[in-house]
Amino acid sequence: MYCMGIDHHAQYSQITVLDEEGREVKAGRVFNTKSEVKRFLEGLEDVEAVIESGRSSYTMVDLMEGLGVRVKIANPCQVKAIAKARIKTDKRDSRILAHLLRAGLIPEVYRRGKENRESQQVLRHRVFYVRMLARVKNRIWTLLAQQEEEIRERKAQVKELSTRKGKEFLKGLRLGEPAQRLLCWLLASYDHLEEKIKESDSLVKGLYRQMKEAQRVNTVPGFGEFFSVLVATEIADISRFEDAGKLHAYAGVIPSTHSSGERSYHGKMIKQGNRWLRWAAVEAVTPACRADFDIRLFYERLARRKGANVAKVATARRLLTIIYRVLKEERVYIPYKRQTKKGSVAL
Repeated sequence: MYCMGIDHHAQYSQITVLDEEGREVKAGRVFNTKSEVKRFLEGLEDVEAVIESGRSSYTMVDLMEGLGVRVKIANPCQVKAIAKARIKTDKRDSRILAHLLRAGLIPEVYRRGKENRESQQVLRHRVFYVRMLARVKNRIWTLLAQQEEEIRERKAQVKELSTRKGKEFLKGLRLGEPAQRLLCWLLASYDHLEEKIKESDSLVKGLYRQMKEAQRVNTVPGFGEFFSVLVATEIADISRFEDAGKLHAYAGVIPSTHSSGERSYHGKMIKQGNRWLRWAAVEAVTPACRADFDIRLFYERLARRKGANVAKVATARRLLTIIYRVLKEERVYIPYKRQTKKGSVAL
């Protein structure tokens, strides 16, 4: 069997092929096209390859597997820790990957299916539009803050740009040049982005109707359709997590720990983990506290003792625990029923 290390880039890949004894059989820079890769693989049979996970690594994975090559996807952070080197080049990286594959030391990441990756693209696209809309909105307020006193006073009466009152106020302004022209451009960009967000929302709704997992997550307090689809997509397969603690670690909502001797110190959240899942869990805390009495009680008790930030992260962990059980048991969320004088009431 031949072991192949692939150092992947957008336009080309540096590839090194080793035999079973670690001797270099072939190496070179190959353009990421089917014809070029097929030409490079001529004369090689029974090939296993490894590539580091990245933004476009799945394009090479699909290409290689289409040509009959078995491919493993490596965790780049763990590979860097295993094979730390002062000198870093494409040739050295591809050769190191090939040697790690031959030695069976590849730390693999979860392999996502094509449908799951397409769902991720839709969600990322919507987030991009929302963030751009926020930047345009901030730019509009900055432009108005630089105008004369009368404009600034009228601006103070409008709290939100997306309301009808806010849009009428902005479209009725008459500023001097070039401010007026800049404002018109910004308003046009704002309207365009709002339209694109509505169009992307229709795609998200379509994904929601197709995903039973998202519909179950939607029953958990704090999660609307978008966050439900996001959480279900990022988790993908709940069976890959042995318990809720593994899901917490994957989302990165566990504290960092430093332990030496008999002393242990727990610090801020770890920087590793799925940042999209972490973002969804933390953002869902505030609406969850409004919607569910027991979650609000848990948050407030912890906030009084340890502060709002610690309480928010702990509540995010609790929400992920609920999601884990809901997905694992394939059921909807059932709120805790609190006994009152008039009977049992679901909160």
